[in-house]
Amino acid sequence: MAKKKQRDQTNLELIDALATLERERGIPAESIWTALEDALGAAYPKTPGVTATHARIEMDRNTAEIKVFEQVVDEETEEVLSETFVETPSALGRIAAQTAKQVIVQRLREAEREMTFEEYEGREGDIVNGVVEQHDPRFAILSLGKAEALMPAAEQVPRERYEVGDRVRAYIVEVRRSAKGPTIVVSRTHPGLVRKLFEMEVPEIQDGLVEIKAIAREAGHRTKLAVASNDINIDAKGACVGPKGSRVRAVVNELRGEKIDVVLWSDDPSDLIVEALSPARVREVVIDEDTKTATVVVPDSQLSLAIGKEGQNARLAARLTGWRIDIKSESQYSVGDPPTPKGVFEPGTAEGSRRRGIRVETASDLEAQAQQEAAPSDEPAPTAPE
Repeated sequence: MAKKKQRDQTNLELIDALATLERERGIPAESIWTALEDALGAAYPKTPGVTATHARIEMDRNTAEIKVFEQVVDEETEEVLSETFVETPSALGRIAAQTAKQVIVQRLREAEREMTFEEYEGREGDIVNGVVEQHDPRFAILSLGKAEALMPAAEQVPRERYEVGDRVRAYIVEVRRSAKGPTIVVSRTHPGLVRKLFEMEVPEIQDGLVEIKAIAREAGHRTKLAVASNDINIDAKGACVGPKGSRVRAVVNELRGEKIDVVLWSDDPSDLIVEALSPARVREVVIDEDTKTATVVVPDSQLSLAIGKEGQNARLAARLTGWRIDIKSESQYSVGDPPTPKGVFEPGTAEGSRRRGIRVETASDLEAQAQQEAAPSDEPAPTAPE
């Protein structure tokens, strides 16, 4: 009688625990009951005194009483040929108590992983705030609260240093399921980070009055941002710069001193190229539609400024506009000097630009990226270390 009373008390505790998990953690009690039945069915053949090799277990949802049905199974087809109800061995009750705890812990972990994945699924393109938990030359791990994010070396800005405990804003580039939970890959070099930061700082972008048309970025060094206004009463460039430069300064501070050039977008290639090469002054732009080449003439004193340090200014301008840019000084152009390799800048491919440290985001790039993400990939997902 005492044993039965104790067993009934244990069963009531189990029922209450499952009800609490369902109410507070959102884990369906039925899924735990099913997992318990499966686990006990696998454990039953190993119970002392049992000769059956297969069994089906039923547990009463109101009393947690166990019913055992021994099965005869075709070994080749695994089809159940017959089953017989038998008395529940007392040893199975002790196994049930141990198994229940293991199953509940396992289901809790699985539920937490699934809830975390659902929280971040579809959030590619968002910004998250994280705390650096671990950092070495291969990757950095950021704590996002309930989840961890992985920032590979390729997605880190070379000049930035991440110390354990630092708070970092990063851009989500990928979210995948894995055996240990969701794998969240974040980036500090993606041009989308600049886009999102401006969306946060500039209300006109959030409201759709100002639009970011294209971004070309050399992470840690310089970014060129082309913007356009959808309202004739709003200055797109002024809206992004902000009063006394406050808005663009906030983005620069977040990017730890990276220079940002905000330029006006134009559907006229000549005007767009003139803007993209700022702060250099341009005298003339000669467009060749057939070769998609623009010959840009600048004052002799502006040649080095137009090209930029190690060609950075002209290289970013070529990527921003999508045009091959040939920069000449007025003296070179007047005597008809042929273009030199140092003065010609190709828009290049996105992949080639990334090898040189340039990240680009235009309307065509976003469309190509969407098609690539929709295609099946055999590439394994990056995983966090043990």
